[in-house]
Amino acid sequence: MYETKYMFKYLIGIVAIQIATVGLVMLAPEDLQGITWLRLLIPLLVVALFSAFWFSSLAKHKSKDDLSSLQEQHAREREKLQVNAERAKTRMMKKTQQEIAKEAKLTHGKANFKVGATLAGAMGFGALMLMTEMMTLGIMTITTAGGTLGGYLYRGYKERKRTALLNGTIGNTLTEERKVLPKVVNKKIT
Repeated sequence: MYETKYMFKYLIGIVAIQIATVGLVMLAPEDLQGITWLRLLIPLLVVALFSAFWFSSLAKHKSKDDLSSLQEQHAREREKLQVNAERAKTRMMKKTQQEIAKEAKLTHGKANFKVGATLAGAMGFGALMLMTEMMTLGIMTITTAGGTLGGYLYRGYKERKRTALLNGTIGNTLTEERKVLPKVVNKKIT
């Protein structure tokens, strides 16, 4: 459809040139000798010049239309690529966050066992001190171990809350991820 429009425009121009040429030849005198050829040749050159300008104009418009459609197509492709890149980036960030959370959970599990064993040992030592009638040292040891346990439990509570927040927000929108991600990345895991 697009090419046939220009084909008909060129066809109309060619037919118009032929009609003008036939008309000028038929109007010319029968005895064309010497300078009288110029009476036929000059109008034919003018018709050829105008048709050349007309065809040139048609070609320019066609090239501009082609360029415009190509630019629109490239703009659509560029936008599609940007959207796909943003989606891939979001998926990669989500996958990375899940891997970080998995590694952190594994590390915390190992640390929890060590801290639990240490706290149990401290409580046992405090109980031993109480049984051997070293009240002050036993109470201080049990109090310290209890405070440490309380702090560790509070830290675990905060960690679960942060994990729930991450699981609830990642994937919703990119702006929310950008707000939450720096908080998670900048927080040091001890």
